[in-house]
Amino acid sequence: MATDFWASSHYKRWIVDRATVKQARAEDLQYLDDPEYLDFFSIFFTNVITKLGKKLNFRQRVIATAIVFFRRFYIKNLYCETDPFIVIAACCYVAGKAEESPVHIKNMVAEARLFFSQQPYGMKYFPSDNSKLAEMEFYLVADLECDLTVFHPYRTLMSICKKESSNDLQAEAGEVGVGVDDGPRYWGSGEGQLELPDDAFQLAWSIINDTYHSDICLLYPPHLLAVTALYLTVILHGPTRDLLHQQSHSADAQETQNSPRRSSRQSSTASLGHAKKPSQDFVGFFAGLNVSLPLVATIAQEIISMYTFWERYHEDSDHADSARNTFHGRASTQAQSGVSSSGVTTPVESSNDIQSSVTPTFLLQVLTRMRESRLSDIAHSGRPVAVNKMLERTQAAG
Repeated sequence: MATDFWASSHYKRWIVDRATVKQARAEDLQYLDDPEYLDFFSIFFTNVITKLGKKLNFRQRVIATAIVFFRRFYIKNLYCETDPFIVIAACCYVAGKAEESPVHIKNMVAEARLFFSQQPYGMKYFPSDNSKLAEMEFYLVADLECDLTVFHPYRTLMSICKKESSNDLQAEAGEVGVGVDDGPRYWGSGEGQLELPDDAFQLAWSIINDTYHSDICLLYPPHLLAVTALYLTVILHGPTRDLLHQQSHSADAQETQNSPRRSSRQSSTASLGHAKKPSQDFVGFFAGLNVSLPLVATIAQEIISMYTFWERYHEDSDHADSARNTFHGRASTQAQSGVSSSGVTTPVESSNDIQSSVTPTFLLQVLTRMRESRLSDIAHSGRPVAVNKMLERTQAAG
């Protein structure tokens, strides 16, 4: 596995801009009544991959890699011309190999077929032939350009947080510490780490998990997502936020006491009184990072917007392992001002602003209509059938 993110294919070829993502979805938009459905597709398919991954006993890192493969694949392909569910199975199958957690193809097909046959999917046509998944694997790897190394924010999170890492967390994060020193250091001098209680660290981890529900993982390097997750954690986690306020008030008081009008004796006494360093200087930590803080604030706004949008999507187990409940609980306390304690504007929706909710069943109906309309347009166009081979061959298995 590549040990240097800055020299990897991930950094060189798979950090894309919004224009690229928008162009990739341009044809799909022709078959949608509302462009917001594409964002709901992102949430829906991420949940599907996560659930299938858990059925296969995948670690979170393997699930995250499968999600990234899925998003990279659909930079080059259309929802309306492919079967996303055979693509999901192939992404999980290839991610298991790439992350050294392989699953036998027979088990993959059996688990996927059983899982997708249940509600709300109700798919009866998922291929039972192992060769169909094997063939889809080759199409997937070809579109990924054989770039199967994916870097995730988890190991950055563990590298810059002072934690007694358990073996389970190390396995989730990957090679903790490998690769982070081979390129430009992005946490300043590297002296000292951010100290977080366990529940705050888990919140940061959950925020990272949630970023995979949108295209954010394609748009920014993983270390920036980790820093942004920590930034939001300091805001959202109650005890940590209170400590930040105390440090801010202490700094203001010290600045007042250190005015030029004080006598030298008073200065000496005050300096002794404040000689004890705070348990954690959050402001100093973020100020010392070798990253663009305005960019971190931009990413934070995008994550907040994703949580606000996500509130309109409803699924039975959608709240599991997610930080969005914490976000909305915090946002509700800011409803009067609309601004968080960090200065980040929080878009809070009232109950009258929230539109009708979107469910997996509804999205599956939208997807079916998209594919039927696409096939109809191709059939009436008089041009050669352009539906890609993946759709033709995998659907033949049904």
